[in-house]
Amino acid sequence: MSHRATLTPQMLQYSEKFDDRGDIRWMPYLMYFHAAGHRSDVVNTDRLGFRVSHGPDGRTASVGGPLPEGPVRLFAGSSTSFGIGASADRHTLPSRLWSEHAPSLPWLNFAGRSHNSTQELLLFTLYRHLLPQVDEIVLFSGFNDLGLSRLPASVRGDSGAFFNCNDFHGQMEELRARNRKASAGRGLFGRRQPAPEPVDTRVPELSEQIDIGSELTLRHLDGWRLLAEGMGAKLTFVLQPLATWVREEPAPQEKLIFEELDRISNFGAAYGDISSMDARETYSKALRAGCERMGVRYLDSNPVIADAIGKDDWLFVDRIHFTDEGHDLVAGLLARELGLR
Repeated sequence: MSHRATLTPQMLQYSEKFDDRGDIRWMPYLMYFHAAGHRSDVVNTDRLGFRVSHGPDGRTASVGGPLPEGPVRLFAGSSTSFGIGASADRHTLPSRLWSEHAPSLPWLNFAGRSHNSTQELLLFTLYRHLLPQVDEIVLFSGFNDLGLSRLPASVRGDSGAFFNCNDFHGQMEELRARNRKASAGRGLFGRRQPAPEPVDTRVPELSEQIDIGSELTLRHLDGWRLLAEGMGAKLTFVLQPLATWVREEPAPQEKLIFEELDRISNFGAAYGDISSMDARETYSKALRAGCERMGVRYLDSNPVIADAIGKDDWLFVDRIHFTDEGHDLVAGLLARELGLR
C-alpha cells in the first residue's frame, strides 16, 4: 500500500490535472497554466485557471471570478503558493491568511504551478488589469529558478529554463530538422545552410547555479517592484521553504513519503547539492542583498519555520508542498513576521 496515497489522498486529485503527469493546459506566452473552470472537493479554479481563495463567513474570491469591492492583497508565486498539497481550497496559504491570520483585506491566489520567476512576472502583467486596487503583494517563491539553474545553458536561454522545456526544445528541433530536410540543406538562392551549432550540455557547478538562480529571481523581482510602486502596493519577497532547508531530519510521515517518492524520481539526483542547508544560506544571502539594494522587504521563511516546529511536526506532503497543518502554521508565521493584520 502506498504511504503517499494513505497519508495524503488529496495528491491523487492534483496528479490528474495539476502536475507534470496530469492534463497540462498549454498557453500562449505563459507556456502552461492550470485547468480552467475545474471543480472538485480538493481544488477549484475560475474561468481563467486561478485557484479560488476562501475568507471569513464563507466568502470566496478569485482573479477571474467574483472579486471583492475595495482593496485586495495578492499571494503570488508557484505551486506552493497555489496550494499543491492542501486537502481543499480553504487550506491554502492565501485562504488561511484571509480567513484567519490576516483577515483585514481579502487575499487573492495569484500563483502558477511550476512557474519560474519569468512566468510569475508575466502572469501578473497579463492579468493585473482585472484587479481592483491592490494594497499588498507577497511573492512567496525562489526555489524553481534555483532548481532549474542546474539545466545546461542550451535550454536556459536568456530568461531561464522552465519545466517541460526539454519537450518544447525537442519539438522545435524536430520542426527545424523537417525544414532543413525540405530545403535539402540549401537556403535562399541555393546557398547551403550552416550545420546546427553544437549543444552545450554541461551542468553548472553549485556556485554558478546559485548565481544563475539569484540573478534571475532578482531581475524579475525588480519588475515586480516597478509595477507595485506604480500601483501603490507594498511588495515583499519571501524565500519559500524546502523540507531539507528547514531541518536535516524529516518528521516520521515525511520520511515515509520522501522515500517512496525517491523510488519514483530521486530528488537528490534531480537537484544535486542545492537541497543542502549551506546552499540555502548562500542563496538566501544573495537574495537578501539584492532585495536590500532595490528596497524590497525580504524574508527567508526557512529558519522562521525551523524555530517554530518540533521534530515530529508533519509539515510537508513532499519536499516543497505543505500539509493542511503546514499551510496554517506558515500562514500564521507570515502574518507575524510581516506584520500582516
